Amino acid sequence: MSKFSFNNKNKVFFNDLKKSVDNYFVENKIQKTGNINLFLKAGILIPGAIAIYVVLLTVTMPAFLAISLCCLLGLVLASIGFNVMHDANHGSFSSKKWVNEAMGLSLNALGGNAFIWKFKHNIVHHTYTNVDGIDDDIAKSPLMRQCSTQKWVPAHRFQHIYVVLVYAISSFAWVFLMDLNKYLSQKVYTTPLQKMSRQEHIVFWVSKLMYVLFYIVIPVMTVGWKAWGIGFAFMHVFLGFTLAIVFQLAHVVEHTEFEAVGGDDKIIENEWAIHQVKT
Repeated sequence: MSKFSFNNKNKVFFNDLKKSVDNYFVENKIQKTGNINLFLKAGILIPGAIAIYVVLLTVTMPAFLAISLCCLLGLVLASIGFNVMHDANHGSFSSKKWVNEAMGLSLNALGGNAFIWKFKHNIVHHTYTNVDGIDDDIAKSPLMRQCSTQKWVPAHRFQHIYVVLVYAISSFAWVFLMDLNKYLSQKVYTTPLQKMSRQEHIVFWVSKLMYVLFYIVIPVMTVGWKAWGIGFAFMHVFLGFTLAIVFQLAHVVEHTEFEAVGGDDKIIENEWAIHQVKT
């Protein structure tokens, strides 16, 4: 694969920006990691998700109410992703590394994998944002065309319609297909995955099995296949669609720029920080 890099010899913009950001926190006496507000959100969302789960399995209720709670569970799980998992896996939930590691594993409780996500998001995506051929976040072709350098197929004229379905099943695909694909291929799109330790391999499989146990086996044994199937589907529709319209649309919007990997090595004329702003 051709090399793609940035012109970081003179990082004037990045240095000025970092200085301004650092001054903001100092002048306003704000810490860069999570504060009481973030901890309160985590303290509400995580027990809230557990409570909804327990109620669904232990309380007999009308079908409409049960489905509504499944939808709510999907929204709460997505909120855990936004407010707990994302910050923790960026190392900013807490000033303590072990707290970030523990809270980052909330992604595993949602069915994903923190190790793979940190490599895919923190390293690949944030380094090569909107770079077609490297950034896995825009690697949805031929199902979806997200930039002009991706091959067009006739179905793309209708993608604004069927994308709703794609977003709705995205979390299900993430848990059962995309994570496994990255794990088995040891690649995130075109980038070799960082080597996993024995512990990371164990965590991957144990957390996947725990997901199957708590989200499939126990509910099926408790409420039956039919009720579980309907509830599981509604939960994933709300979880997947909510995650998608926030994470997927973070950079694929009007006025953002895209780059592409070609046949030759490419050096972007701007420094990395300017590329981040443009994308």
